[in-house]
Amino acid sequence: MEETGLENMTENTKKEKVLSKEEIVAALNERHSPEKQKLLSAGRVAIAGLGGLGSNVAYALARIGVGHLHLIDFDVVDITNLNRQQYFMEHIGMYKTDALKSLLLKINPYLDIDTDCVKVTEENLTKLFCDEPIVCEAFDNPEAKAMLVNGILEHFPEKKLVSATGMAGYGSSNTIRTQKLMKNFYLCGDRETAPTYGNGLMAPRVAICAAHEANMITRLILGEEDV
Repeated sequence: MEETGLENMTENTKKEKVLSKEEIVAALNERHSPEKQKLLSAGRVAIAGLGGLGSNVAYALARIGVGHLHLIDFDVVDITNLNRQQYFMEHIGMYKTDALKSLLLKINPYLDIDTDCVKVTEENLTKLFCDEPIVCEAFDNPEAKAMLVNGILEHFPEKKLVSATGMAGYGSSNTIRTQKLMKNFYLCGDRETAPTYGNGLMAPRVAICAAHEANMITRLILGEEDV
């Protein structure tokens, strides 16, 4: 008996294609050039917070082949995260570190991904962020943002820090921008728009801000420090 088209589709979905490392590198080299890709592959980035900002930043960096990602978050995926974060229904209840790592490895199984399922505090900050030269702040909570930014600037002034604030609602995309506030500190967003009733965190504008963070990180890896 011949298989129907639906049965063929079902069978195909069961066969997950795994590309070789050489195939992935060749494709990235074709898009980015071998010279640029060598720098991206050597890139090392810590991402603190894996919500609407951090999960989108991680996706972008994984897709361009940034070689080492350090994912930090203590939270689990919740149904209210699905409106803007890079997770799916089957991830509800999973730690975000585990869920996001599994998704990134589907993009590129040869990335070096470390995870720390822990809440960042003033006490553990110096240990958590001692290795990577670039830190991405991607928290939702304003107090947590301030704590991380102040801690990195105090303890690791030589590190590149990319942070974000002001991306709620559905206002103009053009008010979100990247600014260099000091030598190694970059801030993305409109610096004003906080979540309010009817003007909460929504996928398009959050993703725009995350793209600003990811692009600034990319520029830093490639040696470009101006915005």
